[in-house]
Amino acid sequence: MARLVCTGVLIVFLNVLVGCQSANSGRGQLVPQDPRQRLGPAGVVNFGDASEADIIEQMAVNRQAYRQGLELLVGYYNRTGNNMKLQWATRELAAMNAMPKYNYIIEAVITPANLKVRASIPEADSLYYDALDFEKDAGLLPLLKNENSLRLALNKYNQLIKEYPSSDKIDDAAYKAGTIYEYLKDYSIALSYYQRAYQWDPATIYPARYRAARILDKNMHRNSEALSLYQEAVEKEGKYEKYREWKDFAERRIKELQGVEEEQK
Repeated sequence: MARLVCTGVLIVFLNVLVGCQSANSGRGQLVPQDPRQRLGPAGVVNFGDASEADIIEQMAVNRQAYRQGLELLVGYYNRTGNNMKLQWATRELAAMNAMPKYNYIIEAVITPANLKVRASIPEADSLYYDALDFEKDAGLLPLLKNENSLRLALNKYNQLIKEYPSSDKIDDAAYKAGTIYEYLKDYSIALSYYQRAYQWDPATIYPARYRAARILDKNMHRNSEALSLYQEAVEKEGKYEKYREWKDFAERRIKELQGVEEEQK
């Protein structure tokens, strides 16, 4: 009898022990999460809390992982002699490399407007001249420019602004970047860069106010702002003879916009 009681107690104990192990079997393991909270295999971002910078950084990591995966496939199929899959992976890698890749962080927007050009910094100067070289490589003909070279130039200008905000080249970089964004028809971004150019250096030698006013006028139809900036451009940039055509255009638009405002009163 005593033996039966002991056997029964032992069976109950084992059942309890197994039950506890089953209940805890998931502890210490990764639990599948809501796929809407994942941005890919490189990490997890909670969209409810993520900032734009968080999402962009995650995307950059995933983009790099994707490229490395394709490169590994190319190497593997090359070693194993699987020519059909080698062609697939090679084509996909080539397509990815050819695809435009945008820098979604706009340095002119996130960099304070009250910066002032201060000193020549050799590292910043080097970035600036590298960017100029990329622009030159893009070609001179407006309809035949190499947009990939233009984006490489943009990366250099943005790197300069981000890493050397006290450089005397930040206004130059902002203006040059603005012209590229305008060429690419990213008008709101171009406007921000032109504005930073004359905010960072009120005496800038570039027609940044003219170009910003023209975008406000022709592309955004913000007439009142355009009128005010045209007037400022004529006063501050109109003194340069090389901008005579800009000045003539601005003076004509000032009269036309003033006439529109009179009609609306």
